[in-house]
Amino acid sequence: MSIVRRFQQTPDSEQKGRVALNANIRRLRGAEKPLYRKSTLPNGVRVITETMPAVRSATLGIWADVGSASERSEQRGISHLIEHMLFKGTKRRSAQAIAETMDGVGANLNAFTDKETTCYYAKVMDHHVPLAIDVLSDMFLNSVFDPREMAKEQNVVLEEIKMYDDSPDEQIHDLFIRTMWSGSDLGEPTIGYADTVSALKREDLRAHMRGHYAPNAVVVAAAGNLVHDRVVELFADAFASYTGYCEVPEPDHPHLTAATNFKQKDTEQAYVVLGTRGLSLRDERRYALSVLDTILGGGMSSRLFQEVREKRGLVYSVYSFQQSYREAGLFAVSAGTSPANVRECVEVITQQLQKAAERGVSEAELSLAKEHIKGNLTLSLESTSSRMIRLGRGEFTHGYYLSTEEIEGKIDAVTCEQVLSLAHELLAPANLGLCVLGPVDEGAIGWQRGEAVA
Repeated sequence: MSIVRRFQQTPDSEQKGRVALNANIRRLRGAEKPLYRKSTLPNGVRVITETMPAVRSATLGIWADVGSASERSEQRGISHLIEHMLFKGTKRRSAQAIAETMDGVGANLNAFTDKETTCYYAKVMDHHVPLAIDVLSDMFLNSVFDPREMAKEQNVVLEEIKMYDDSPDEQIHDLFIRTMWSGSDLGEPTIGYADTVSALKREDLRAHMRGHYAPNAVVVAAAGNLVHDRVVELFADAFASYTGYCEVPEPDHPHLTAATNFKQKDTEQAYVVLGTRGLSLRDERRYALSVLDTILGGGMSSRLFQEVREKRGLVYSVYSFQQSYREAGLFAVSAGTSPANVRECVEVITQQLQKAAERGVSEAELSLAKEHIKGNLTLSLESTSSRMIRLGRGEFTHGYYLSTEEIEGKIDAVTCEQVLSLAHELLAPANLGLCVLGPVDEGAIGWQRGEAVA
């Protein structure tokens, strides 16, 4: 018998092999299924963990229920500057000591500020979890806000603002959100402005933390190879003297101000964002919007990629996206093209949006989009960092845990009729706003909000 024939399988044996393999996968998944637990410390801090026995790492984050949408206009950027300053030294450790301690164990220590939350996190090997908790809690509770360090860090943020100003692909998204949510705190840039950041004082930062960083507004989220009770014990010790109470921010619910906004900039490409109202993170229809998002511009097989890039060669990059918050959201399409091609590019995008609003999507597209979303979800959740972020955001948004299986069930339940109804509501021509950044004159585009395109 040849080697080839020796390993050939009959259809029946092949089917049995697949059944056995799937059974083993289900068994292993069951044995290694992440375990979610939640506890509340005596001072009110919530501790949420997801144990992942199959990994050797853990990511721990301390979250504060405050972001740029909670800032006064004269203090734009204060939440982001506080985030920077918590790395600049504590009563026990200098900024260099913080960096050397975490670098010395191969850890990733970082933070981010968005419009509704701030998070300080560390990703470490599982046996370094106690060290990560010690460093994070020390930064969170004992930062000294040295005036000399603050002056340097304000300059760092000013350089960051300049970097964004030199990044048209970043600028166009800020321009879009400010245009669509004009006058709203949620529409203002998280990084702030040069004049507001420069004017901030040490006591401003301390007052902002006292007003927003109390235990009732703080969540600890951790995911990886860890033990929930041990994490709770370590944070209970670290936060033993941490007390207080604050009013948590009311989520911003801005009014949509769909409009056109053209900003002249000397760039090789013109950057385009065309969009509309989206859905909030608390809207159950967000699963249908995720399907619509995927079909329109979520990958190489999407309608926009095929129509704008593959068939016409107008762009290198075109995609749709959502910006979703607790009580508001935006949905839009982003593209970069030559200034001479902006008009055609906008026309094709508008046509595709109108087609979705009038005709909906096919069953084949629906099925493909669902599998795409579930695949991306599964791949993202192989990361302890992604799981930690999902835990933290989920607690502030919903107050409860939504399992992967529940999410997949909600995605599978989406119908073509639901997608059509949502597209018809959101993509109405009168709801669309257009922003263009680059060497393009508005009159040359000929696009009018509220006009349907044949």
